[in-house]
Amino acid sequence: MRAPEPTAEQVKAAVEAFRMLSDGTRLRLMWLLSSGEYDVGSLAEAVDVPRPSVSQHLAKLRLAGLVETRRDGRRVLYRARDAHVRALIHEALFHADHEVSGIPRHD
Repeated sequence: MRAPEPTAEQVKAAVEAFRMLSDGTRLRLMWLLSSGEYDVGSLAEAVDVPRPSVSQHLAKLRLAGLVETRRDGRRVLYRARDAHVRALIHEALFHADHEVSGIPRHD
């Protein structure tokens, strides 16, 4: 049995998510955020990108619904929004690993 076709709204949301993840810095940030919470300074250091640039990327990811925040005193901590987003990031990068390393594909 075939899955039902996605609605126009679902396709639009998926396209926006993929558009946000098509940037290398944002994908690296999402990889980190899929495994825990980070503040802007820690993320900037981890990906070796200036803080203002990381802040701009995070704002876009947040607007796209891929990350969420919580306050910890004066710091704002970021994390991947949910298990769906984490799975999307992991699958994209595992797929890339197969492409780059020549690991046989799965059916």
